[in-house]
Amino acid sequence: MTASAPPFADFTRADVARRAWPIVVANASVPLLGLVDTAVIGHYGATADLGALALGALLFNFIYWSFGFLRMATTGFVAQAAGAGDEPEVRAALARSMLMGLALGAGLLLLQWPLVVAYFAAMDASVAVESTGTAYFQARIWGAPAALALYALCGALIGLGRSRTLLLVQLLLNGLNAGLDVYFAGVLDMGARGIGLGTAIAEWATCVVAAWLLWRTLRARHADAEAFLPWTRIRDRARLRRTLAANGDIMVRTLCLLGGFGWFVSQGARFGDATLAANHILLQLVSFSAFFLDGFAFVAEALVGGAAGARDRARFRRVVRLSSELALATAAVLAAGIWLLGGAMVGLLTSLQEVSSAAQAYLPWTALYVLLSVGAFQLDGVFIGATRTREMRNAGVVSLLAFLLCAWPAAALWGNHGLWAAFVVFVVARALALLPYYRALDRGFAPRA
Repeated sequence: MTASAPPFADFTRADVARRAWPIVVANASVPLLGLVDTAVIGHYGATADLGALALGALLFNFIYWSFGFLRMATTGFVAQAAGAGDEPEVRAALARSMLMGLALGAGLLLLQWPLVVAYFAAMDASVAVESTGTAYFQARIWGAPAALALYALCGALIGLGRSRTLLLVQLLLNGLNAGLDVYFAGVLDMGARGIGLGTAIAEWATCVVAAWLLWRTLRARHADAEAFLPWTRIRDRARLRRTLAANGDIMVRTLCLLGGFGWFVSQGARFGDATLAANHILLQLVSFSAFFLDGFAFVAEALVGGAAGARDRARFRRVVRLSSELALATAAVLAAGIWLLGGAMVGLLTSLQEVSSAAQAYLPWTALYVLLSVGAFQLDGVFIGATRTREMRNAGVVSLLAFLLCAWPAAALWGNHGLWAAFVVFVVARALALLPYYRALDRGFAPRA
């Protein structure tokens, strides 16, 4: 699709793929930053710096993932407004989410001291790691308002179909972050605190650039009679309640996913260090596959939102079918790659024979998980685009309960094989729980006259 093409036209498979690949590349650039940070500290820092970075990054990952609703809800609301041709609401939806992100980030700044004290007390880290980790946290936390506002900006870019601009923003964030981390932690020898400072500066700089890019895009689309910032709409109580409700639903759903993954990791630890390490390595293959499947899910979010805004059932069905066909084919290729080449992949990630042997024993489960996860990814994209978040919340709760009920006896009977089987049930249950809602969603579309 060219830059001048209508953002929500009926796409072909090639058009869907052209939208998806920048998102895949953008997602794949994220773990590379973690590798750069680890390498910088590994070469220039002390052992306490490396431990502090690991624990500090884990805390920020949990906090920011919990607030991922800012990205998802913004995508749905912006895509629907654009599909309906309601340009003032496009700007209002983005403004509401940005203000919410800035407010939540300011709240994290105010609560930073109890947060960091409680966290490191729970982690039971050494005095050196706790001290260095606190310095890292206190430097990086100043980027929180920008990081959360950036979620809203990226959500708007996806909702408007600007996946190449999203790629530019993500590469700027990670590239600037890596460069600043090398400078502060390596050249200036600031250790983990330098990593946190570099990340905060990169988040603010990227937020400003992303806001400017979106401002240019929205100014070019501003042909309506309302003010560029329609404050009456932004403050509208009904729309605010809808935004808050959607964000709350997605947050509950995200916490259910975090709970499921956390339970999987903690239960794997019961089977010994080798099994715990093997599961961690296999989860990296799952995460790698998610980069690709997320690309098609994000495209589905934007296109379904456009169809929902236009009340066009034919377009809705078409974009769901096309994006799902490509996602399923991609999942099949990824699963086959893990099945056939997984041993070599594991060998690249560890040279420990005990861990490698354990990981290879569970590779078929990993391949099966990736293959069957496509339904959950795609339906999440569909429901985010349609902003049917209550259904996503319910499916998250149901799937977590199904996982826990299966994992308890399965792990007791079959060990880590049983745990992986329950983990597969977890991702399949997410899709199955959404299927009845999907049928109702399809019936709710009024055909366009």
